[in-house]
Amino acid sequence: MRAVQITEFGGPEVLSVTDVADPAAGAGQVLVEVSRAGVNYADTHQVEDSYLTSASLPLIPGGEVVGTTADGRRIAAMIGHGGYAEKALVYEAMAFDVPDGVDDVAAVALLVQGITAWFLLKKVTHFQPGESVVVHAGAGGVGSLAVQLAKTMGAGRIIATASTKEKRDLTLELGADVAIDPAAEDLTAAIIEANGGKRVDVVLEMTGGRVTDQSLVALAPFGRLAFYGMAGREEPKDVSPVALMKHSSTVSGFWLAHGFNNPELLRQAYAEMAAEVAAGRLRVVGGGDYAMSDVRTAHEDMRARRTTGKLVIDPRK
Repeated sequence: MRAVQITEFGGPEVLSVTDVADPAAGAGQVLVEVSRAGVNYADTHQVEDSYLTSASLPLIPGGEVVGTTADGRRIAAMIGHGGYAEKALVYEAMAFDVPDGVDDVAAVALLVQGITAWFLLKKVTHFQPGESVVVHAGAGGVGSLAVQLAKTMGAGRIIATASTKEKRDLTLELGADVAIDPAAEDLTAAIIEANGGKRVDVVLEMTGGRVTDQSLVALAPFGRLAFYGMAGREEPKDVSPVALMKHSSTVSGFWLAHGFNNPELLRQAYAEMAAEVAAGRLRVVGGGDYAMSDVRTAHEDMRARRTTGKLVIDPRK
């Protein structure tokens, strides 16, 4: 089969399409004919070996797929690696049935990014109706879904950040009340101003560096910041417990891999969001449908923050 395989760690330049042996299903696994593989920031870290867990070579990247089993079942699934290929092995416990009315791009978008948005709001920050929330990278895969989910949960005010006017306009279309530029010199002041002069209750943050630092200072008493990525590849400053006491703030980290220990909760999250998509109440923003032969371009575009919504790879091209 055709697959993207790396034999050394690095940037997009190490990604190459080659022929490899078809995978063989073991106990508890099923072989899937892949129709789309999702592309995530985590993939770019995996390829350069800067992710939370170290990778081994040779490696076929890609942590999520949608496709069809030999018996005609259409499923979406999260996998550790191996997604950028014509065929992939999926553990049955991590396979989610895709309902009618959910296309391939939406089906795969609701995996890592959709379930992450669900966890961030419902389990990590315990978001409540009437609260204000800042969604950084609000036009991205997680952000675009988090904005909409916060709206359905009764958010008092949704503040999205995005790097361009086009992206900010998109967040407003999706339900944000205000959209601001995260490059503002004083991001803390910009966030508070966007919330009518008041500090905010919840921040969903995946950029790192100054964005994290200045967002933390914008939290209201009992405010919560959930840190779930570092797209800027710059670590935030260390957080002092004394500084947290100043506003009774909470900073939490989130890594979706820890949800793998509770497949039923993952299944609940996926089913809820898929039902919203099928009913037309949740919009998945497509960010680019790349041929597998253009995988380097997909990674370059994602790393350069040129994209919105969900990026996917078509392994048949």
